Amino acid sequence: MRRYWILIAIVIITFIGYNYLYKEHRNIENENAQFSLTAQKIHSEFNDDPLVSQKKYLNETIEISGVVSEISENEITISDMVFCQFSEQFTQNEIQLNSKITVKGRFIGYDDLLEQIKLDQCIIN
Repeated sequence: MRRYWILIAIVIITFIGYNYLYKEHRNIENENAQFSLTAQKIHSEFNDDPLVSQKKYLNETIEISGVVSEISENEITISDMVFCQFSEQFTQNEIQLNSKITVKGRFIGYDDLLEQIKLDQCIIN
């Protein structure tokens, strides 16, 4: 009888452990943004208090608006302050340099050296 209880406990622990380790990936496109602000606003928050801002936004879905200042294959920079990495490549017709844009993505950190906010899994709104 004791063996059965131990076997059941092992199965339950294995099931819980598997579900904990192999969670579904987040789909940022389907999530609502927790915060919606301009590139200047979020940048000033990080200049005022980087630690509080880091805790506030870390791993949250946020929406940033501003002017496109740099474009590469699957990355753009908004107002020289927000670096956005896209999961897929986009065409030059979708994004133009110096055009206004709103991007939704997951906040992954703040680069102190470049003074840039970093987003990944971005999509264009």
